[in-house]
Amino acid sequence: MAKSSRKKRNGAERLQGSPSKAGEARTGFWRRHLTGAFGQAGLGVLLLWVALPPVGWWPLAFVAPLSWIVLIRRKELPGKRPYRAIWLAGFLFWLAELYWMTMPHPSTSLGWIALSAYLAILLPLFVGLSRVAVHRLGISVVAAAPVVWTGLELIRGYFWGGFTMASLGHVIYRWTAMIQTADLAGAYAVGFVVMFLAACSGRQIRLQEDERRPLWPAVAGLLMLGAALAYGYGRMAQAKEEPALRVALIQGSTDITLDMGFEKKKEMHDEHMRLTLETVAKDPSIELVMWPESTFFDDILSYERGAPAPWWWRGTEEDFLQRFPAYAEETRRQVGEAAQEVGVPMLVGLTRRNYKARGEAVYNTAVLVTKSDEQSNDYDKMQMYDKIHLVMFGEYFPLSDKLEFLYRFTPVNTLSIGLQAGKKPVAFDLDGLSLAPNICYESVVPQVIRRQVTELKAAEKEPDILVNLTNDGWFFGSNALDLHMICGVFRAVECRKPFLIAANTGLSAWIDGNGRIRKEGPRLATGAIVADVSKDERRSLYLWWGDLPAALCLLCCVALAAIGMVNRPCRSSVCGAQG
Repeated sequence: MAKSSRKKRNGAERLQGSPSKAGEARTGFWRRHLTGAFGQAGLGVLLLWVALPPVGWWPLAFVAPLSWIVLIRRKELPGKRPYRAIWLAGFLFWLAELYWMTMPHPSTSLGWIALSAYLAILLPLFVGLSRVAVHRLGISVVAAAPVVWTGLELIRGYFWGGFTMASLGHVIYRWTAMIQTADLAGAYAVGFVVMFLAACSGRQIRLQEDERRPLWPAVAGLLMLGAALAYGYGRMAQAKEEPALRVALIQGSTDITLDMGFEKKKEMHDEHMRLTLETVAKDPSIELVMWPESTFFDDILSYERGAPAPWWWRGTEEDFLQRFPAYAEETRRQVGEAAQEVGVPMLVGLTRRNYKARGEAVYNTAVLVTKSDEQSNDYDKMQMYDKIHLVMFGEYFPLSDKLEFLYRFTPVNTLSIGLQAGKKPVAFDLDGLSLAPNICYESVVPQVIRRQVTELKAAEKEPDILVNLTNDGWFFGSNALDLHMICGVFRAVECRKPFLIAANTGLSAWIDGNGRIRKEGPRLATGAIVADVSKDERRSLYLWWGDLPAALCLLCCVALAAIGMVNRPCRSSVCGAQG
């Protein structure tokens, strides 16, 4: 009987105490996660997401890295698996920032997850490599953090075709004076400066009550800020405003889907033609009209000797050889007739299909149509550029010549085959001015644009103006439009060339050689930007040595990784350093 009563009393006590214990457990759970590695890393990525579009509170770029700096400086990282927690925080950030990748097609969701998972690796690498520098080598976090960050950003600028959207330096693209260092070492230099300033602030955070707050990081930060601004304002003052070309950037607004039929494509073409005629009628002084990528309805056809008749040809092989040359010439004439109707040279984006002995090759092409000579009224002289840097899994599939069946499971199955890459950059000549076109995603990868400019310069065809034809109708007005346009801002500063963007659904833009957005098109709406583009005679050090400074930072990362992999005891005097 006594034994039974004791059981009841103990059970009642457990029941009475369980709510408080459960509450303590819940409190402990949240305290561990919010103050642990996930919470601190997550705070940083949350602030960075708010700093980037679509919110765009860009001053937070200097605040977001502070929690990461604290993680680097701590003697030990909290939790059992801190680097896994840091990766998870980064993974959630990229899932949120790149959600627009799911919009074109269900299969692109796989790329969204894979790219987010890969990019998330860079944050724990940043923390881990910086900790090696701070705790094992005794290097201050003020020096270690910007060097490691820059080296890792270079990796994502090259790996997997290159992806630089949402880089740290991109956040402050509206602060024109601060982004001028991009002509020294690319957008990587701007990210270096932002991380340096954040590290200076983070170094002054006291991790222990008895820790002294040093003065030198504040001095170093002020010197770096002053130097960056002095350089920026000095370089901007050297720009000369002498308009050389009046350009109309035509922006239609048609959301792109994979099942777009004949009528929808024709409607998109007609919309751009209507906007063009209206714009030119209002301003007869326009000297060039630009259309976005893939908005001209008709394809241009070409062929090579020995090419068999394509599958769609209705006739004999002999009939193809006799009639196809005239048929192909007719497709070129249609582009010329459009320019003839407008009465102004036109730069348009379309598809070029070339038939050769090995089959059909499809190109994403920019075509400039001008008059044959000054006395002629016929717009029939054509200059063409085929897109060189294609998007993996979006425009081509690796090993496509051996695995064509895989196109059935990707968005590019609408093309029957993937796109082919162009061979070399092209400089379009327009009344003595040189225009270098690039198409869509090419502007995202800095080394692609730099290589085009340097190769053309070596061939004595250095461009005066960079032009980008893009079609972001796949992304339905999301922050992808902002991230893409921001890349154009940095390409302008890096190359010291005005950068023009004609984009279906937006964001079209006129960007000068300082990276200043002079005019910006609407989002998900039609419009036309008239730009008085000026030649920029300033030189760029980035064009000379390219990514060498960032590559040196990457070498430091490799060295830190090697040191970190060496299993050796660390001295307490070094491990206890606060960075």
